[in-house]
Amino acid sequence: MLTHTGEKKYECTECDASFKLSSSLKRHMLTHTGEKKHACNECSAMFSRSGDLKRHMLTHTGEKKHACNECSAMFSRSGELKRHMSTHTREKKYECTECDAILKLSSYLRRHMLTHTGEKMHLCNECGTKFLRSGDLKQHMLTHTGEKKHACNECGARFLRLCHLKQHMLTHTGEKKHACNECGARFLRPGHLKQHMLTHTGEKKYECTECDASFKLSSNLKQHMLTHTGEKKHACNECGARFLRSVHLKRHMSTHTGKKKYPGRVIPKTLKLAI
Repeated sequence: MLTHTGEKKYECTECDASFKLSSSLKRHMLTHTGEKKHACNECSAMFSRSGDLKRHMLTHTGEKKHACNECSAMFSRSGELKRHMSTHTREKKYECTECDAILKLSSYLRRHMLTHTGEKMHLCNECGTKFLRSGDLKQHMLTHTGEKKHACNECGARFLRLCHLKQHMLTHTGEKKHACNECGARFLRPGHLKQHMLTHTGEKKYECTECDASFKLSSNLKQHMLTHTGEKKHACNECGARFLRSVHLKRHMSTHTGKKKYPGRVIPKTLKLAI
């Protein structure tokens, strides 16, 4: 009947809050006393409410009792199921005031708005780099910790990112799913296909700011720029000689190791005389 009358006769003595039920008042009082009497038997976590403890226990049991009626997805919490259901209904009710984008969730809209404001609020404590998203910061932190948690089951190689592991797995399966529409050539990675397509289009979009040279690949432009800056970043550990390119260093290293580039090859007499 209280839902009809709206009467809230249970008043908090600490603040102005009032409640319809005494049980609601008891739960509220915990926010003032700070009492956490609901303990987790698996770890030392304590909670003010029994409902909070029940939700916490799911992190130990892994129980997912909230099922999606549209697909086989299962979730630990009802809120997660509601968010998932929007992927089926395609409901998009959060509109961006800057552009025509419409997002499913308010959290998606908040992240989207950062693309307009340019605000990077996720800061790396190691180097000071800022990121738009927390996920980007987490990936970046791996470059500091060096943790490579994605392992290949075939050869044991480990990688910082899952996408790198997926690319590596193609070297075992040999699958080349990226096909050229012009000549039918197939490639392991989409980047390799993009580079290959330049052989058909002949486009050289990477231009040198110092001279009129232009290149198909950004890596070729970077190498070319060294001819202007004179930077020789490839150093020999044996004698300290420095080179513009890594291939020049490799050739130089053979002068220390004595390793012949073409072992076992017989040099013609005429070539010997020319040498």
